[in-house]
Amino acid sequence: MFGVDDVQNATSAAVTNPPGLGNFKFGKLVIFDDPVTIDKNYQSEPVARAQGFYFYDMKNDYNAWFSYTLVFNSTQHKGTLNIMGADLMMEKTRDLSVVGGTGDFFMSRGIVTFETDTFEGAKYFRVKMDIKLYECY
Repeated sequence: MFGVDDVQNATSAAVTNPPGLGNFKFGKLVIFDDPVTIDKNYQSEPVARAQGFYFYDMKNDYNAWFSYTLVFNSTQHKGTLNIMGADLMMEKTRDLSVVGGTGDFFMSRGIVTFETDTFEGAKYFRVKMDIKLYECY
């Protein structure tokens, strides 16, 4: 997200404000629609879009719970991956669950490992995702 005042570049928006219970944004809900690229260059052609939400759910530290879909629509992949789980933000890496998919990813299961790549306060952060899918047949 590039800032809530920059409508053209913003990729997320807070739909609730924190209720003021602690210093860790407890209760804040954010909806996002972010481009997903193969590399760190945000101007690279997106391979998917991450569309979903997260909310801060811990009063004494930064922690968020994510639920989102990776939407693929390219010549290489078509379909979706559904991902959800806790983002323990103070950990170097954290795992979220792949709970399903459609198209090329029909009924997928697996793990997405998050690693914060860049962090500039609440205005901008970038997360590296390492996705491992498992066969369930």
